Amino acid sequence: MADLENEILTLDEVAVYLKAGKRTVYRLAACGEIPAFKLGGTWRFRRSDLEQWIAASISNIKKLDGC
Repeated sequence: MADLENEILTLDEVAVYLKAGKRTVYRLAACGEIPAFKLGGTWRFRRSDLEQWIAASISNIKKLDGC
């Protein structure tokens, strides 16, 4: 399971994972709004970082809604 947590995903894989467009994921990465790094000029994403980012985003939405 540790391997899955540290799995490195491509932009295409993240788009499928998040059910978002590739352009949207690229824009979020380029603006620093989603945790990502470049490897040889292409974006890469660590699954565990994405899961933490999703959890934090959900938490922030709940705080804004007052729930």
